[in-house]
Amino acid sequence: MSIKSTFLSANAIASDFGLLILRVVSGAALLSHGYPKFQKVIASDMQFGDPLGIGQATSLHLSAFAEFICAILVILGFLTRLATIPLIINMAVACLIVHSADDFATKEMSLLYLGVFLTIFFTGPGRYSVDRSVFK
Repeated sequence: MSIKSTFLSANAIASDFGLLILRVVSGAALLSHGYPKFQKVIASDMQFGDPLGIGQATSLHLSAFAEFICAILVILGFLTRLATIPLIINMAVACLIVHSADDFATKEMSLLYLGVFLTIFFTGPGRYSVDRSVFK
């Protein structure tokens, strides 16, 4: 195999390792946003935005669930595709509704997370995941 084809070919191990890195880094980074929301839920502090008109408490619970619980599931690679659905919805709401009138720099983070979780949804968690061990 030539050097050119080595660098251009998709190696399954490298792809799975790349998915592991993507899952762990994005999930861990999102925990920094989800953990404070989770703490608010535990403390019964329901002051939160209500972008969909479903109530502050419901919005906070859904956002905390997505950004904390689902982020942990994505890191572990457990029920990964299912766990990305609330994350995709959450990031779409953040980007398209909460920050709709803001400049691109403000909505950029939610847009990047949306792209990452859409990618994980379509590719799956890869070989290095709990899903692979449990559901083979």
